[in-house]
Amino acid sequence: MSPIIELKNITLNAHQKKILEIPHFQIQAGEFLGIMGPNGAGKSTLLKLLSFLEQCSSGEILYRGQVIPKGSAPLELRRKFSIALQQSLLLDGTVYHNIAIGLTLRKVPKREIKEKVAHWLELFGISHLAKKNTHYLSGGEAQRVNLARAMIVEPEILFLDEPFSALDFPTKIKLMEDFKKIIGETKTTAVLVSHDLMEINYLTNRLAIIVNGEMKQTGPTLQVLEHPNLSTIPFLNEWKKFYPQAR
Repeated sequence: MSPIIELKNITLNAHQKKILEIPHFQIQAGEFLGIMGPNGAGKSTLLKLLSFLEQCSSGEILYRGQVIPKGSAPLELRRKFSIALQQSLLLDGTVYHNIAIGLTLRKVPKREIKEKVAHWLELFGISHLAKKNTHYLSGGEAQRVNLARAMIVEPEILFLDEPFSALDFPTKIKLMEDFKKIIGETKTTAVLVSHDLMEINYLTNRLAIIVNGEMKQTGPTLQVLEHPNLSTIPFLNEWKKFYPQAR
């Protein structure tokens, strides 16, 4: 089976500085990939590159075996992906309006939008918030709306840039439990950038460690965490001092 996205001989430079240098990397259908690394390692830049929000300086990016020409990726390709960030960035208006926006922009019939919004409101346990203005949501409620908005368009890949990091611990745990169940049921391919080993360990089944813009280790999540190679041991040991619950 060919990967959904494949990177070959990728470099990305900015202001005469190397940001990324990745000889080869793939995202396979159905996996939940975690990306970790120190601050400034290039994690979020890699996420933007994989989701076609950033252009590489050299190399090739392939989508389902086809090389994507340099320049802006076609709109129909970028619409195959969704992204959820740490900040929910909800629009002014109701929860219903925010979750429906992706389908509205795609000109999906109103009846179908209504049915799908109701479905995702229920999956994320926020049906009672449908008519509530987003200004009055708690952090956990806002992030549930954010994730529902990203999932409703049924993306081929869901990209996540630390969506749980700003939540208090009980809220985070409950949302992660619900989200893991939803991802499992929908079999959505997902990529999570996180600094939290607990999130990575709980949610992902494959892990990539990036340091100084280079991919230092990839493999099954538990294997990487329990048997880090020489280049990732310093990073993982330092992180475990701050996140002992992930040991």
